[in-house]
Parts: sequence; C-alpha cells; structure tokens
Amino acid sequence: MNVFAISDFHLSINNPKPMNIFGPVWDGYLESIEKSWAENVTDEDLVLIAGDLSWAMTLDDAKADLDYFARFSGYKVFVRGNHDYWWKSISAVRACLPPRTYAVQNDAVKIGDCVVCGSRLWTTPEPNKPQPDEDRKIYDRELLRLKMSLEAAARLRGEGDRLLVMTHYPPFNSTFRATPFTDAIADYNPDAVVYGHLHGSGSRAERLVDIGGVKYYLTSCDLVGNKLVRIL
Repeated sequence: MNVFAISDFHLSINNPKPMNIFGPVWDGYLESIEKSWAENVTDEDLVLIAGDLSWAMTLDDAKADLDYFARFSGYKVFVRGNHDYWWKSISAVRACLPPRTYAVQNDAVKIGDCVVCGSRLWTTPEPNKPQPDEDRKIYDRELLRLKMSLEAAARLRGEGDRLLVMTHYPPFNSTFRATPFTDAIADYNPDAVVYGHLHGSGSRAERLVDIGGVKYYLTSCDLVGNKLVRIL
C-alpha cells in the first residue's frame, strides 16, 4: 500500500465558486489533480486529504462534493479544514461518505497496515506576538483533540503498522520550531504528518519539514503543483 496526500480542494459543485479568482495557479487545478491521481494511485493505495474539501455551508450542499471523491481509486481519509463549515456531526458526515472513504475526528482508522489519525488544529502564534484569549482557548481545545486522536491510534496500532497523522493547519509557525502540537505528535513516533491550509507564493511554505525526527509534508494543492504528494 502506497500512501499519497493532497488537500484544499475547495469544491463547489452545486454552487460554483471558481478558484481561479485567487490566481492562475488554480486554472484547471481539478483536472490536474485527477490526472495525477489516475496515473499514480491504485485501488490498494491510500490517499490522505487534509481538509477544506468543500465551500458548502450545510451537509446537504456538501453531498455532491463528497460524492466527487467516489470517482477516484484507492482508500480516502479526510480530516476537517477551517472552511468545512458543513462538517458538524461526525456520524452524519460518515453516513454521507462514498465507499472506501473515511473521516477522522478525535479518533483513528486502520486501513491495511496504516493507522490514520488527526485533527483540524489552529494557528500557532508567531514569536513575540501575544495570542488572543479566544485563540488560546481554541488552540488548547485542538491540542486536546489531537491527543485524543493520537491515543486512539496507539490503541489500533500493531507491530509493523505505519502511523500517519493528518492536520489541516500546520502544527508550527513560520520558525518551524517545536510547538505543543509537534511535541504531542512526536510522543507517538509517526511515520509521517501531512497538513494543508497554506496558500499562495507568499506563504511560509516548505514542502517537507523535519522537526525532532518527524517528517511534515505540505499538501495544499496549489503549492504542490496540483499533483498528489507521495508520502510512503
């Protein structure tokens, strides 16, 4: 089983919102992703999709966007992004997913020899910039959710299994130094971490970052050439 990743599809099938209003890098981006997927992914492979799947505001409106993923080969696993406003009840989300497609929230899933967990996370404050109280509350809550998911993964993980962590927000700031998020992740010795959220040429984008021996892969589609990233 090979493992790939991509994120930030920002689909809007029922209520079209052209992504190229954000720049020419989004011209034909879905066609490029579809071509990359068809050329690389088999039915036995795994693709991690780290959030911002749909612009929809309700699950009913997101259904067409979720069904879009049924066309693709392999197993798919989602984590929620900051724009996935339609993602409320995890049981309702899972009931709408196409076959061979999974969503993780405060838990983990095992597919073949891969255990996948993760959480949305939140913005990590920059050095010497105070974090507003409301942001601190969300940050601490997301840290707790991440730890719950990692603990669930540890219970599923057997000898020889690979551990994969998905987050939407990067678990670090622009210094790429350790944070409470990366410290929690490192405790479980994952094989790889994937994240998205960042966009545009001016973002703090590094395709691969190593923090404490853990590899972090950027997967925002516009920053990886609108092609799947091979993780393992």
